[in-house]
Amino acid sequence: MLSEAKHRTERLQIEMQARGISHAVFTSESSIAYLAGFWGYLGIEFGRPSMLVVRAEGEPSVITPLMESEMVAEMTWVEDIHRWEDAGQNSWGRALSACLPDAPDQIWIEQMDVPAIVRHYIDEKYRSVELCDIGPILGAQRMIKSPLEIEVMKQAGEIAGAMMAAAHGSLRVGAQEYESALAVIDAGTRKAAGFLTDQGWERFVSPMIHNLQILQSGRDTSMVHRRASVKAYEKADPVYFCFCNMAQFKQYKLGFDRMFHVADVTDEAARVQQAAIDAQQAAIAAIKPGVTAESVAAAADVIYAERGYATGYRTGRSIGVAYLEAPELKAGDTTILQAGMTFAVDGGISVDGVTAGRIGDSIVVTENGAEYLTNYPRQLLVTPN
Repeated sequence: MLSEAKHRTERLQIEMQARGISHAVFTSESSIAYLAGFWGYLGIEFGRPSMLVVRAEGEPSVITPLMESEMVAEMTWVEDIHRWEDAGQNSWGRALSACLPDAPDQIWIEQMDVPAIVRHYIDEKYRSVELCDIGPILGAQRMIKSPLEIEVMKQAGEIAGAMMAAAHGSLRVGAQEYESALAVIDAGTRKAAGFLTDQGWERFVSPMIHNLQILQSGRDTSMVHRRASVKAYEKADPVYFCFCNMAQFKQYKLGFDRMFHVADVTDEAARVQQAAIDAQQAAIAAIKPGVTAESVAAAADVIYAERGYATGYRTGRSIGVAYLEAPELKAGDTTILQAGMTFAVDGGISVDGVTAGRIGDSIVVTENGAEYLTNYPRQLLVTPN
């Protein structure tokens, strides 16, 4: 993984040289992981930024809190590591300035992802310097996944499949939502652990499945992003599981959703769910190299219209080391699809306060169409009890 991260950085440096960009500052966890191979655990929530400065020529520099520096040094291929401290003169601002030219004409940053405290420092320190956006340049590079990336995402798909099987198995009349969430975490963690060793870079990869489970049941199912509660399942309850903030492995994040019905299903719930499934399948059938992203969304919209439903959801989003990458499968996105792109592709309908239809899978674009990265039955799913 580290040799590939180094190669990605070298590719970016070539593009920077071609564009006359002397240096760029990366502040998002996904970009740093993609280029340098490491991620921190303190986070900007604690006021402790980690940064990566990439120069068009020469070695890049990592800027990291002192307390994480030992770990970071072993996680990354980058050798120039600048450590900073919470108190005293050795601040992260000084470390950043030491990695930039004394009087730059431009500073390239991730304008959509730079933390407010970092942006404030740059605005104050470099008042007359033009700020440019490096985000779209790296984003274009990240669109096409390498064979190694796709293999990791397939492993993430197996982990997600184990999570969904556990979710399905947890459903019964009288069981509570949080019990399903615990089953998901346990199954996913155990599956992820099976892909890991305790050697080298992998020893820093935690198998733990985390984040709050997105789960709704009954009349709250239409709420889309409610978290697991103590609500008990009732007969004919629809139950929605979304793993989009949990299905990840080695920093690669998938989209994966399924809807279940406990012991029975109403006619309306069945109609809504089947429409969502059919819309998703129409979108996936439309995916192939050479088509536009918006045309995939349009294929799903045809099904929604035929069934008498309207949806405000995009049909899909590109996935990778970030939860949301470019392009998106929605009206107005004219990006041409290419082999090696990866997407979460969804079907989604809400009937507020009544029910919903949901399904989501992750796929990779192939030379002939699309290949699933996630697998679980794509049909009306009713539990036996």
